Amino acid sequence: MKKHSLSLVILSCIFLLFSCGEKPTDESETIPKLKQENKTPIQKAEKQSDESIKLGVAGAHSGDLASYGLPTVNAARLVVNKINQNGGVLGKQVELLVEDDVCKPEVAGNTATKLISDGVDVVLGHICSGATKSAMGIYKDAGIIAMSPSATNPDLTLSGEYPNFLRTIAHDAVQAKLQVKFATEVLKVKKIVILHDKGDYGKGQAELAQKYFTAAGIEVALFEGVTPGAVDYSAIVMKVRRIKPELVVWGGYHPEASKIVTLMRKKKMDTLFMGSDGIKDDTFIKVAGKYAEGVFATGPMDVSGNELAIAAKKEHQNVYGTDPGAFFDAAYAATLALLNAIEKAGDTDYDAVMKALKSEYVETPLGKISFDKNGDATGIGFSVYRIQDGAFVEQK
Repeated sequence: MKKHSLSLVILSCIFLLFSCGEKPTDESETIPKLKQENKTPIQKAEKQSDESIKLGVAGAHSGDLASYGLPTVNAARLVVNKINQNGGVLGKQVELLVEDDVCKPEVAGNTATKLISDGVDVVLGHICSGATKSAMGIYKDAGIIAMSPSATNPDLTLSGEYPNFLRTIAHDAVQAKLQVKFATEVLKVKKIVILHDKGDYGKGQAELAQKYFTAAGIEVALFEGVTPGAVDYSAIVMKVRRIKPELVVWGGYHPEASKIVTLMRKKKMDTLFMGSDGIKDDTFIKVAGKYAEGVFATGPMDVSGNELAIAAKKEHQNVYGTDPGAFFDAAYAATLALLNAIEKAGDTDYDAVMKALKSEYVETPLGKISFDKNGDATGIGFSVYRIQDGAFVEQK
């Protein structure tokens, strides 16, 4: 039996979470190397002890978007507690280093620097695409792998700029194509308006939607950004009202979307409204209240029937007394994937861990996943949901 395989088998039998080494059929054998490009990277802190594996958890843990980040912290804690109770990874306990970036790019760089200085081995995060982009170059220069459960900007994996980045959610090009397919084939719309929050995630997603809607022959009567955090969006709502589109497509997060939808409905506008995974969170429903009814949103596929997803949800309910929030399943999967890869690699070495991530499958609440040559998880995707009776209902 190979080194470290026994402990992995024990974990597999106890948790039914880690895979037993099955190889993907379409893997790239080439693992991208980090390029320093004459930069002076932040030095990873010397460990005072070699007795722990340090897993960083970075994201919005406070502020308006905390409902997106806190479920990731909870997921990491549940997985790590379970693994530690059964011997840890490579015979070592896993230590969580949790840092808040408030989903702001100007904060995320400092968050990444702090984690590196504290000696982090791998990072779960960040949550928002803009914050992720801000941090990822810093991790790259330090030789740190980071995996996000929620950052969907395509460039994070497709540009080649961040070979150290992976994610357990599909990217926005996949999401935008699904929105167009549903809007044209199911909703039968001919004229739309696209609004966005000017951010890396929101604007990027909106631009992709504009591209694919236009290619499908749909009239995009207005493409406009709004100022995040504004108190009143009456001006843009009145502009939309004058245009009379059949559908408003939103690129961005729930705080602005809830205000816009509420204003539209108060002004007796019955225009259809569709957002992406940035609004597929119960917080949107709580804030918009009755005005959220009928809103469409794309988001990660429903995995509520997956046995590991059912078990993970039950764990969360037992420990925290509530149902898990946004991106919980993807975060749980990412934690499993990172720690499984370290176990498989027999070390926390960058190249060894990256090779394991891209050459092994792992059983997760999302199903059996691995990662392609770009760092995108295989076997996952998006679904369309509609808010009905105060809950997101998947549209078949």
